[in-house]
Amino acid sequence: MSPNLVSFVYLIAAILFILGIKGLTKPKTAVRGNFLSATGMLLAVTVTLLTVNNVDFSYVIAGVAVGALVGGIMALKVQMTSMPQMVALLNGFGGGASLTIALAEFVTRVGLVPSSLSDIAQPVAVSVNAFGDGLLGTIAIVSIGLTVLIGAVTLTGSLVAFAKLQELMKKAYGLPGGPLGNGLLLLGAVVSLVILVNNPGNLAAMLAILGLALLLGLFLVMPIGGADMPVVIALLNSYSGIAAALAGFILGNTVLIVAGSLVGTSGLILTQIMCVAMNRSLSNVLFGKMAAGGEEIDADEIYDGKVTSAQPDEVALMLETAKRVVIIPGFGMAMAQAQHAVRELADALEGQGAEVEYGIHPVAGRMPGHMNVLLAEAEVPYDKLVEMDRINPTFEDTDVVIVIGANDVTNPMARESEGSPIYGMPILNVDKAKNVVVIKRSLSPGFAGLPNPLFAMDHTVMVYGDGKKAVIEMTTALNQL
Repeated sequence: MSPNLVSFVYLIAAILFILGIKGLTKPKTAVRGNFLSATGMLLAVTVTLLTVNNVDFSYVIAGVAVGALVGGIMALKVQMTSMPQMVALLNGFGGGASLTIALAEFVTRVGLVPSSLSDIAQPVAVSVNAFGDGLLGTIAIVSIGLTVLIGAVTLTGSLVAFAKLQELMKKAYGLPGGPLGNGLLLLGAVVSLVILVNNPGNLAAMLAILGLALLLGLFLVMPIGGADMPVVIALLNSYSGIAAALAGFILGNTVLIVAGSLVGTSGLILTQIMCVAMNRSLSNVLFGKMAAGGEEIDADEIYDGKVTSAQPDEVALMLETAKRVVIIPGFGMAMAQAQHAVRELADALEGQGAEVEYGIHPVAGRMPGHMNVLLAEAEVPYDKLVEMDRINPTFEDTDVVIVIGANDVTNPMARESEGSPIYGMPILNVDKAKNVVVIKRSLSPGFAGLPNPLFAMDHTVMVYGDGKKAVIEMTTALNQL
């Protein structure tokens, strides 16, 4: 293919990527946006393969077949409630792919295959032409080193995020000194990169970058709690895009640079949005440190003798006369897979003339837009999903708020308790509604580890039990009135 034709197809692919991302910003155009992005990637990959010499297409076909099989199984088997874990893994796979490309390019250009461990520490005399003359050579080796660094951080960080979301890792681990320890790992990786730039044949320096980056990814994410995973997933998504863009520089592939840059920048923008929503600073996220709490808060003092419980049929009596109801979904709804039951309850309420909306906190759940995805699966009309800033002023005129598993994002301590870890975090002001119903298995705290004074307020009732079962029983009782 002629270079001009290749460049033209790459331009078309880049336009499709941009249109795809734009389409993903709205539910009505999301499917089309996904299709456009996928088409752009298909064009880019196909043209790239046709322009590379000596390609053994049997390996390509085998890779496509295996990838399609694995992807198809995941699409069919993975539940929507497990989508955060899926996203974390895909971020890790993206970082790992870029990492592998960079290492393969390094070994190929250097022509270095050590025959023994003693060879690793021996720098190899490499011609400047192996990476390009002058500035181009420096850019090439810097791109390779940075791709290894960011790709490795993304890989191990995403695997830890998956383990935490899957509840395989329940304890928090960190380096002594916290951010300082992470900073030292990063400094060591950067120093190794400088050494590699000065001597591109230094395999020990490359292995140092790889090892330190893998450790950095682990210790960046391990101290972070599950409540902060939306920020972490958005950040790791950005890292995977940056690594892909750098891989594009290594391979001299324009469309890979464009695609990686789009993912990297959109991920950073989303990370910043998540940070604002959780009252976190981006620097603290980057160095694996979230807000620290003050004095320990006594849950017994908050709850003792003040919590009122109710049965689903009692809540149904309250809902019967309600003119406006707001449902607040949280991770508890996801765990109970109650989204379809919630939709049926909303339909029953609307059938009796009530206005029903859903209050969506930007970090409810375990990934950005988690609640939107679950409710979309239950075919809840998107115009019923109201963002926090728009729903908050309406709570004073709301007859009943139903909170399903959302703990930290409804906790008034974020407004009132300066010593709490979540102080200053914007929340859904559900406590200002006329009546509040909280569906929860127990009074156990959320991931922030804090009791919620909302549960003990005079106008709040607790419905204990499985979220899906409780909502179904409310709907049944409401329909029988």
